[in-house]
Amino acid sequence: MKWLTLNEIKDQLRMERDYNDENDKLEMYGDSAEEMVLELCQRSYDDFVAQYGKIPTPVREASLLLVVASYEVGSPVSMQQMYAVGYGFDFKIKPYMKL
Repeated sequence: MKWLTLNEIKDQLRMERDYNDENDKLEMYGDSAEEMVLELCQRSYDDFVAQYGKIPTPVREASLLLVVASYEVGSPVSMQQMYAVGYGFDFKIKPYMKL
C-alpha cells in the first residue's frame, strides 16, 4: 500500500490493532482500493504527490470506504459495486478526477 496503513484500515473497521489473522486480506483490499482510486482519478501516486504534496485526505478517506466495502462483501469491490459505496465516496473523490 502506498498511502493507507494497516492500522488505519483496522481502525476504520473497528478492529483491534493486535488482531493479525486477516492482515494479508486487509492489505490486499488496501492495495486494490488504492489502485481503483488512481484509475478512477486517472492519476498516478506521483501525480498526486507532485500536485498536492501528499495524498489528499478525502482521497485517503474514499480509499478506506472501498476497503470497508470490500471487507463487508468478502472480496475486492468491483467497479460496479463501488458505486454502491455511496454518495460519500463520490463526493470525496470527484474533485480529484481528471476530466
